Formats: sequence, structure tokens, C-alpha cells
Amino acid sequence: MELYEGRPQNCEGRLEKEIRTYDLLDSLGLWYQRTDHEPADTMEACNRIDQVLGVLICKNLFLCNRQKTKFYLLMMPGDKPFKTKELSGQLGIARLSFASPEDMERLLDITPGSVSIMGLANDRENQVQLVVDEDVLKGEYLGCHPCINTSSLKLKTRQVFDIFLPAVHHQPVTVHLTGEG
Repeated sequence: MELYEGRPQNCEGRLEKEIRTYDLLDSLGLWYQRTDHEPADTMEACNRIDQVLGVLICKNLFLCNRQKTKFYLLMMPGDKPFKTKELSGQLGIARLSFASPEDMERLLDITPGSVSIMGLANDRENQVQLVVDEDVLKGEYLGCHPCINTSSLKLKTRQVFDIFLPAVHHQPVTVHLTGEG
């Protein structure tokens, strides 16, 4: 794996949603580096990519309430354990569970294994609430997929939160997760 500045020179064979991600990042003037790789659908695979990017890829979980009427995209450090009860309590929700792949594709235009903050650009009706563990905000950079898990990006955390999120009309909710239940 190699690290490249910006979008691929040749986008042939890449999915439209990946190209849209690069178009948006470029139109916002955001700096990013990219690496291409085999599908990375586990945190173990992401660990190898982390070494190339020089940053931890965030764990991104797509969740919903019991009634499946509210959806959440949780960003947290990849090495921190996730405890549903802990997050439910902080959000004031009785029970959270993993949302369906169908809802993920319908709302974010992404599939399991490719969940990423970049998918919020596809949530034009703001049906998904971004929830961010405070530790993500402490890093200078963050890692994520460009809506497909065969590439990974390294972005400046401040640019993502100060430029990207306002551009896609999403306001994050910050939580403090310890990984304890």
C-alpha cells in the first residue's frame, strides 16, 4: 500500500459514490491523503491501513432506536470498546441497536464495512445524527473511508468538523465513552 495526495489520477472502475466524495472534498478545499487496498471490513484490516496512513481509522457504527425512527452514526477511536448501554444513557435513549444494511444504504448510500462520516454527504434530509466520542476530536488527523472500503483517507480533524460537516448540514453531538458498561 502506498500513500497518495488527494484523489486518484484515474477514477476508472471506481464507484460513483467514491468519486462524489473526492469531488466534495476538493470543492471544499480540504487536504487529504489516500491509500487504496483490499476491502477493509474489519478493525484488524483497518489496523494495517492505519500504519500506512499514520492515523487510527475511526470505528463508525450505524445505530438506531428501538422503533427504527431515529438513526445515529457513531464515530469513536477504533481501539476503544463499544458498550451500547453507555451510549444509550448519554443520548437519553432506552435502547440502541445496529441499524439494518438497508437503512444504511437508503440513508447514507454506503454498505456494511464502508461506514464513514463521508456518508453524511448523502443524507440530504438530515435523518442521521452524528455522535462523536470526544477522543476523536483530540487528534490532529482522522482516518475514514470515502464511502467504500477499498480506499481510506487521512483528513485534518478540524477541517472535517469546521468545514465538511457544516457543508453537508450536520451538527455533531459529542459524548464521553469509556468502554465500560
